[in-house]
Amino acid sequence: MNIEPIAYFRSSFPTKFGIPRQSGIIDELCGSIVFVPKYRNADALRGIEGFDYLWLVWEFSANGAAGDKWHPTVRPPLLGGNRSVGVFATRSPFRPNRLGLSSVRIGRVDYDSPDAPVIHVRGADLMDGTPIYDIKPYVPYTDAHPGARSGFVDTNEWQMLTVDMPPHLAVCVPARLLPALMKVLALDPRPQYHDDGSKLYGLFFGGMNVRFRVCGTTLHVVEIA
Repeated sequence: MNIEPIAYFRSSFPTKFGIPRQSGIIDELCGSIVFVPKYRNADALRGIEGFDYLWLVWEFSANGAAGDKWHPTVRPPLLGGNRSVGVFATRSPFRPNRLGLSSVRIGRVDYDSPDAPVIHVRGADLMDGTPIYDIKPYVPYTDAHPGARSGFVDTNEWQMLTVDMPPHLAVCVPARLLPALMKVLALDPRPQYHDDGSKLYGLFFGGMNVRFRVCGTTLHVVEIA
């Protein structure tokens, strides 16, 4: 089967560094689904406003070739990047086929812009320019399983950081982006095996380069360019 993108995602992340490791963690993150001309048809979205959430099937397009380079085990960041588990027991982006699955909340559907229809969503974990291969509505009576076990996820929680954002830098961030940026930083964008308080990191977000260091459990923003 040959598949082709039906749309591309637009977000504040030009690179994959700093993107939340799951969808739905940061509701303040806004993005949009822009269809390619072949599928830019309002009839294809008829009835979509009746749903709150969508499933997106997409490609880890920044991961390079898959195939022979795949490994049967990976090291999930939730386990500190130090323990290996089976790739099919994780949501790792490094898979035999580079397909991702995300649940996002519908914000609104724009039928009037030049690229209409455009679906605006919240809580996505996709990089800008990510190809989307399919969109399906989220249906709670089949998709939600309250009380289901989640393996190692049940016994490991994200260790959130305290973010030190000096006021003179905070005013450099557009007000509409600041809440999302603060939560992105609190989730600790670094690779989990990095623990060097002197290392300076750069996170590209919304046209800004946010430079920071992490000392212990505090992330210090030192520059915004």
